[in-house]
Parts: sequence; structure tokens; C-alpha cells
Amino acid sequence: MSSILTNNGATAALQTLKNINRAMGNVQEQISTGKRVNSSKDNAAVWAISKSMESDVAGFKKVSESLSLGQATVSVARQGAETVADLLTEVKEKIVSAQEENVDREKIQTDIAALRDQIGAVVNASQFNGQYMLQNTGTEENSGGINVLASIDRSFDGVTSTDIRVSKEDLTTTAAAAGSVSVDASLGNTVVAGETNDIATFVEDTAGGLATGNTYQFTSGGNLGLSADVAYVAREGDTLDDVTSGLVMKLNAQAIEDGIDVTFKQGDTTGTIAMTNNTAADIAVAGGEFQQSALDGSENDGTIGGRLEVLADIDVSTQDGADAALAVIDGLIDVAIDSAAAFGSSEMRLETQSDFVSGLTDALTSGIGTLVDADMEETSARLQALQVQQQLGIQAMSIANSAPQTLLSLFR
Repeated sequence: MSSILTNNGATAALQTLKNINRAMGNVQEQISTGKRVNSSKDNAAVWAISKSMESDVAGFKKVSESLSLGQATVSVARQGAETVADLLTEVKEKIVSAQEENVDREKIQTDIAALRDQIGAVVNASQFNGQYMLQNTGTEENSGGINVLASIDRSFDGVTSTDIRVSKEDLTTTAAAAGSVSVDASLGNTVVAGETNDIATFVEDTAGGLATGNTYQFTSGGNLGLSADVAYVAREGDTLDDVTSGLVMKLNAQAIEDGIDVTFKQGDTTGTIAMTNNTAADIAVAGGEFQQSALDGSENDGTIGGRLEVLADIDVSTQDGADAALAVIDGLIDVAIDSAAAFGSSEMRLETQSDFVSGLTDALTSGIGTLVDADMEETSARLQALQVQQQLGIQAMSIANSAPQTLLSLFR
């Protein structure tokens, strides 16, 4: 039955043409955006995953910036520490020259003073954007280093950040001021002539025995007869090994200055100080001469000194002074070398992490592309096919619309 009110063929042809035009619109959108999943209506699950990954990529770009800033900061510190090590080597050369009797020690001392001032200038100049890495005498919490943002980690519990801690290394020459000390840490030994004995033990307490400002010292006078207190005030990040090595260096310098024929060194056990008795008579070290501040951190009123504070006391204008300087200069050089090495290790770690983050960012970006990017070859072929279908649909629509015209012939 033919009807002039309902054209079923035209209706079917129209529906087909609409579907073709809709598909062509999707293909044209893929061509213009380059994506097959451009919004959540295209594929909600894939779109949600891609957006999470895109947020991670944006985060990792900021991580890369943080790592670059950290690398620059540590690189400046490493260069400064290496320069200080070189300058201290020059100081050692001057000290060795001062060992001769027919030299002008006053002029050599002037050269050493100039080198010491230069070391101070290098330490003060070794900063990046106001961050000083060669100074560590602050008492504020977490003042002993910087945290460099290194990564963001996604898990089922959420997103967390990971930092790389870079510790500061102190190469300043400020003097320490002993605080109030009360806890006896001495073994109270008598050191027999020609032998070596442990004469002090310092305790490291997990509850804060090395808290910033805690004082460790050997008191003046007593049986050993030092003319001045020898003190080390702990800085943030110090270990028991740092404390004992700092005290040993200063003890040797003070003993030579006072003309006492003994030699100090770190004992075989961490936190112990041993003394070699080079004199003809036995020396009894009293139990109260070596002291450390309370392990509960209640007596932290010492002023932290620089790791190179002994450098300020070097005076080669006399033979005793030249001998004392020679005894401590290698220790100072070791401090600078260790600092430079520590910064070198940190810089290498930051560089490795930066390379990893860069590669990870590229991998995530590639993964996002695999999820949402359109296959342009397939899209091009699809577009051509739809264009042919569209032309055929229009032709079919035209044929279906012309069918009612044949009914006119029945009424002629």
C-alpha cells in the first residue's frame, strides 16, 4: 500500500543518513583534536585514567624543577668545599715552610691569615638563592640540611611525596662556647708512660643524646694540665664519631700549645677517646675532667662552633705554634674533603633521580598517548568511507523522497 502521509523508505533513509553524519562528526573531532578519547562521554573509564596520569605528569614536571634547583644548590656547595680543601692545602704548605728556623714566620703567618680570610669568603659566597650549605651552626629544628622534592608516589591510599635529604656541611671558623656540663663520661684511667689507654667514653642516647647544643668537653687544669677548656658543641646531624673526632682535633692542638707530650686519637669503640702517653711519667686523668651535657638535652646552652674553628687559632710565628698547626691541619683538610665528597654523592644522587623522573615523565606521556590518541591512518580511512556512505545516503534519501511523485500518475 502506498501512502502520501507516511514514507517509510524516506524515514529509513533519513535515519541512516543521521547515523552517518554523527559518525562523520566523531571522526572530524578526532582529526581536529588528535584524540579518540577527548572527553568522558567518549570513554569514561579511559578518560578518567588518562586524567589521573596527566596530573601525575604535571606533578613530575614540578619535581624535575625541584631537582634542578637542588642540583644547582648542591653543585655550588661542592665547588665551595673543594675550593676550601685546596686553600687548606696551601695553608699546610705554609705551615710546613714555617717548620724551618731561618724563615720569616711573621710573613708566613700573614699569608696564612690571608688564606684563612679567603676560606671565609668562599664559605660565605657558596650559596644559591640564599641557601647556605657550608654553614651549619644553627640551633633551629631541621636547620642542618635541606629537603629536595624527589618524587610523587601514587598508591591506593593516595598520593605522597618523597624527599632527598641533603645535609649541610660546616666549614666556618667560628669558635664554640661551652655550655653547662654535668655528666661525668670519663673512664678515669691512669695512662702509663709509653702506652695508650681509653680515657673517655661519650654516650649516644637514642632519645636525643646528640641534640643540637649539647656540650662535650675536657676541663682545663686537673692532672693533665691543659691551660684552657676544650669543648665541642653538637650540631644537628652530628654523630658520636663527629663529636669525638672534633674533640680529638682540638685536644691535640691544645696539648701541643701547652707543651704537653701526649697524643689523642679516637678509640676503637665509637665515642671513645684514647691518649698515648709520650712522657717519662704516668699521667692520671681524673674522672671529672671529661664531661658531656645531660643526655635528656636539658643543658643545651652551648654555642656551636665551626668545623674549622681550630683554623682561627693557627699561629706559626713561634716554633710551638708551628708544631701545633702542623698537628691539626691534616684534620682540617680531611673535614673539607669529607664535606666535598658528601656533596658530590648527594649531587650524583640528585642527578640520577632527575634522569629517572625525566624518563618516567616520558613514559607516562607515551602511555597517555596510547590510551587517548587517535590513530590518524585509521581515522583517515574511516573518514573516506563515511564520505562515500554519506553520498550514498543522500542518494537513497533522494530516491525515497521521489517515490510519492509516482502516485500522481494514478490521477491523470
